[in-house]
Amino acid sequence: MSSDADSALEGRITISVDAMGGDNGPKAVVAGLAKSAEKNPEIGFILHGPEDQLAPLIAKRKLTDRCVIRDVQGVVAMGDKPAHVMRHGRDTSMWSTIESVRNGEAEVAVSCGNTGALMALSMVRLKKLEGVNRPAIACLWPSRNSHGFNVMLDVGADIRADQDDLLQFALMGVSYARNGLGLEQPRVGLLNVGTEEHKGRAELKVAHDMIGAAAPDGQFDFVGFVEGGDIPSDRVDVIVTDGFTGNVALKTGEGTATLIRDLLKEAFAYSPLSRIAALLSLTSMKRLQKRIDPRRVNGGVFLGLNGTVVKSHGSSDDTGVSAAIKLAFTLAKGRFTERLAARVASGQSLLQDIGTTEQDERLQQ
Repeated sequence: MSSDADSALEGRITISVDAMGGDNGPKAVVAGLAKSAEKNPEIGFILHGPEDQLAPLIAKRKLTDRCVIRDVQGVVAMGDKPAHVMRHGRDTSMWSTIESVRNGEAEVAVSCGNTGALMALSMVRLKKLEGVNRPAIACLWPSRNSHGFNVMLDVGADIRADQDDLLQFALMGVSYARNGLGLEQPRVGLLNVGTEEHKGRAELKVAHDMIGAAAPDGQFDFVGFVEGGDIPSDRVDVIVTDGFTGNVALKTGEGTATLIRDLLKEAFAYSPLSRIAALLSLTSMKRLQKRIDPRRVNGGVFLGLNGTVVKSHGSSDDTGVSAAIKLAFTLAKGRFTERLAARVASGQSLLQDIGTTEQDERLQQ
């Protein structure tokens, strides 16, 4: 890192940001950085993209004293295949963003870009934590809990997951809930088609026993199987599932929220009387909108890597980018990667204690 970079970032928690990945371009990304910088003087940024585009934006937002620009000309498009990016993407803002974390210049990477390419780059450049078979993507889901959200994983890193993977997801989710939401004793549930212990695939039943056995030493409470209706409930803090199921649930939830928003707009615009009702309920509707605004929970976290990566939504505006930066800062400040590695290591010890013979017997039942 240059001396200018050293002086700009000295004493700050540094976030590496891909300026070029989102649908709204670098202007929205820099505006999000400015929102975060205004709220917290501890944050510094390494911003990746074409310097001729970024420098004026940084200067306009008065961020030159806490933001270092890494001049890279290439951009990973939303339609680019991960394999193509791995072969030809070295001169891209996304690659450069991950490299800053890999080289120890930044604590967390944030990108609004292509999810598949970002996961592939993160896995290859940062490598998986020792003992992790499959990394996972965790998201925050609005819930009835007092802290406002539940953690769900995996929501799309890999469509498969066996009982060992599900145990690791539980342990990683607990670490995320503890460090991202401040929960000392998170409650974990395993997503299934019913809450009865005899329901579900064989690997789910084995995972149920393994997660339950890990709970006392792992300092979390295992509530057992949960159903889809429990995802936004106050019964649980962490929902564990495979990436196929989790991604379908996530996209279903997003689509349903959009439908409800559109139907409410139609209902309030239906007649002069309904428009008056809309005005009378404006304060309550704004509170509801803020509570379920997806921009406030913008940021899926890649778990199980030697470094933390936050995936912001591709259509993020400045509010969404700022939310992703806030999440990245919270995790970096709590030394999340180190604590996650320790939790995964504890899970490996548990697997050895349980033994493969006992697992095989349950799978055959």
